[in-house]
Amino acid sequence: MSTQQSTIDYLLGQIDGAGAIQAKKMFGEYGVYCDGKMIALVCDDQLFLKPTEAGRNYLQEVEEGLPYPGAKPWFYISEDKWDDVLWLTELIRVTVPEVPAPKPKKPKRQSP
Repeated sequence: MSTQQSTIDYLLGQIDGAGAIQAKKMFGEYGVYCDGKMIALVCDDQLFLKPTEAGRNYLQEVEEGLPYPGAKPWFYISEDKWDDVLWLTELIRVTVPEVPAPKPKKPKRQSP
């Protein structure tokens, strides 16, 4: 089962106050980006937040889950918390500074 478009649209609307938010489709699921940094995954209509110390402190009681088989644990954010726009937006805001910026892509080599 893959994530429904309505789920990703709802989540993006809930956190759009956290910064420049966008989602990119990845293998039938979605990576969620804030200010150019991947901060979350939405897999099978479930939200997984990249683990950070600030996020752990904000959550206080952390529930972890695996977004896909073979993944390391991420913070699982249950659907009952999605409606609290202020809480969810602040969780994203405290997480973003601790997520490293993406590595610059190497330029493609031109063939002779």
